[in-house]
Amino acid sequence: MSDQSYTVYTAVYAVAWALHEMFLVRSEMEFNIDGDNRVFPPWKVHPFLKNIQFNNSAGNLVVLDKKRNFVANYDILNYMTFSNGTEVLIKPPQSRCTEVCGAGFQKKAQEGCPVCCFNCDPCLERHISNQTDADQCVQCPEDQYPNQERNQCLPKVVTFLDYEDPMGMALASLAACLSLLTALVLWVFVRHKNTPIVRANNRDLSYILLISLFFCFLCSLLFIGSPTAAHCLLRQTTFGVMFTVAVSSILAKTIIVVLAFRATRPGSRSRKWMGSRAPIYFVLFCTMIQVMLCAIWLLLSPPFPEADTHSNYEHIILGCNEGSLIAFSFVLSCNELSYMGVLALASFTVAFFVRNLPDTFNEAKFITFSMLVFCSVWISFLPTYQSTKGKMMVAVEIFSILSSSTGLLACIFIPKCYVILLQPHRNTKKSLKSNVKS
Repeated sequence: MSDQSYTVYTAVYAVAWALHEMFLVRSEMEFNIDGDNRVFPPWKVHPFLKNIQFNNSAGNLVVLDKKRNFVANYDILNYMTFSNGTEVLIKPPQSRCTEVCGAGFQKKAQEGCPVCCFNCDPCLERHISNQTDADQCVQCPEDQYPNQERNQCLPKVVTFLDYEDPMGMALASLAACLSLLTALVLWVFVRHKNTPIVRANNRDLSYILLISLFFCFLCSLLFIGSPTAAHCLLRQTTFGVMFTVAVSSILAKTIIVVLAFRATRPGSRSRKWMGSRAPIYFVLFCTMIQVMLCAIWLLLSPPFPEADTHSNYEHIILGCNEGSLIAFSFVLSCNELSYMGVLALASFTVAFFVRNLPDTFNEAKFITFSMLVFCSVWISFLPTYQSTKGKMMVAVEIFSILSSSTGLLACIFIPKCYVILLQPHRNTKKSLKSNVKS
């Protein structure tokens, strides 16, 4: 007997056993069975067929489970017999109008068509399907993303502006070099503290400005590395306070230039303010206002470390959530922009009124140009900051800190260092008098 004949024989034999069991049960229940009652619907055989168990004539045990399937695995196949006598099992033709939807696709029913007709739509963004004929795609977890074929979820890579990153390494090196340059300028000023060019426009304010610029360069390092709770709290507050000290020192210097110009007039009352500690108190007052603003910000909406899983498709971005954007912009921008607006206006005004003073000791022109650089950097910062994401956002803020601080250092102090170190003959009272006479 061939394999197909044996399979058909076993199926027929199973139905016969089911009929036999059914008639036995009916006879035990004492039903009168006549010839006409031996015809019955096929569904009445199902309860007996699904639990049948017997040995066929070959002595093999045949068992059907509750799903009416034989315990072995079967598929619907056609036997094809060729002329040479060989037989091959071939699956029957598919009974649907649509090909199989592969992995990465989902079935979508065609309106007005049978259920066997459907479209194969690709999975949506962040979704996958890893089996054929999937009814719907499944979404990847937040820490994973789909591959290009959208049939597998891949783990996202954690990223942040690290010191080992080329960009982080370059910015950190630049910050370290600029802070060292600021320290050298401070050393030059301290070493030549009794010369006229250092004493002009209040040398204490020059020291405060240089120290604040030194810490401004260093505070940019707080933005590099894996963000922690301490880093998030110190980043913006340290930056805001240090820049407030620097900007208020420049404002105080500008006011001193105005007082120095007015002090040259006979009977002017501005002379009594030239040697007082009022400029230092002015810097402290402005700094305390900024400290209070930062304290209010930290109390109402403190920043905290955050793992951003949505901004980038393949990366988890570690950063600091600055809380309310309005509060962040107010504390870090509005205050500085107010200072810069006053400073720019005052600097241009001073540059006009004191244009006839000797250039060697006149800071007004240098302050004017430095504030132009400072204002240009921070006015362009906000739109650039909001248009970037991830570690590029952090890099933009670091670059703004370094470039604006460098503008103040270069425009105000480098010309003075040039005179002190390379043209010491101009750093004398005699040279000042000759410039005034000329």
